[in-house]
Amino acid sequence: MDIHVAGSRPTRRAPKENFTGTVLQDPINMAPAPARLNASRVSFEPGARTAWHSHPLGQTLYVISGIGRVQAKGGPIREIRPGDVVWIPPNEKHWHGASPGNSMTHVAMQEALDGVYSTWMEHVTDEEYNGKVG
Repeated sequence: MDIHVAGSRPTRRAPKENFTGTVLQDPINMAPAPARLNASRVSFEPGARTAWHSHPLGQTLYVISGIGRVQAKGGPIREIRPGDVVWIPPNEKHWHGASPGNSMTHVAMQEALDGVYSTWMEHVTDEEYNGKVG
């Protein structure tokens, strides 16, 4: 059994090559092999978002606070709120982040396949981000 005491692992700023705006990440769990789970609390300031990306085994988002947005490539932009759970299927190209006027925090959970949790792609443009919510 391994216990990580609250505050023992520092918050880190998410890397600019994979995110737009101010995004803070707090690790929850990166399980050692043979387990595959990686979970983080991710906080987005208004307008902040991920780049387009996918996960080989899918991803679950659990919204804790604020108002956010999520979109699968080719699909509508969807608004997400506290208590919402989003399942993103394996290899689905998508992005997620805060709404333009509100911050948003979620828990992101994904499993690794052969050590890979995420495949990062191009940044979401302002035009894509500011598209119609539907």
